[in-house]
Amino acid sequence: MNVKKSAALLVAATALLAGPVVPAASAQPGDAAAPSRSAAQAFEVQRRVDAVLAGHPGGRQVSAGKVHFDGLDVTVYPARQAAQAKAAALNCRYGYLCVDVRGTVFNFYKCQQWSVSNWYGDGDFVNNQTPGTVARFYNKDGSVRWTSTAYQAGRATWDPIYSVRPC
Repeated sequence: MNVKKSAALLVAATALLAGPVVPAASAQPGDAAAPSRSAAQAFEVQRRVDAVLAGHPGGRQVSAGKVHFDGLDVTVYPARQAAQAKAAALNCRYGYLCVDVRGTVFNFYKCQQWSVSNWYGDGDFVNNQTPGTVARFYNKDGSVRWTSTAYQAGRATWDPIYSVRPC
């Protein structure tokens, strides 16, 4: 096979692996073709899913952007879909404590102490557990930072939250 034909096959194979590209009008001058927004979002979501799995042993990825633990489901939304994350947190099923931390929605349903990491900023929460159930959010030293009594929904500051006990 000649060099020109080999190079053409390599370019074609690379294009198939990389998926669609952003039209040239959206690329910066001098840049190679950038991956599509959906490919970039998929990469971002997978990176964040990997961080959830690394920081919380015992989970398994069940689909793109979804991680399941015994007693906790986590959904990672692309950064550009913050409204969907907020809607998911606010659409909390009965019996759950749902928390949106910068586009990652934690749906707690097992009564135990959960260590959390990388929680900072503000986000929405819904305590949709049995009426009167108290969820506790803890500081680094183990002291209670704040509580939520079911049913309650609102907005909270996550820093510095280091662990959660939904009930």
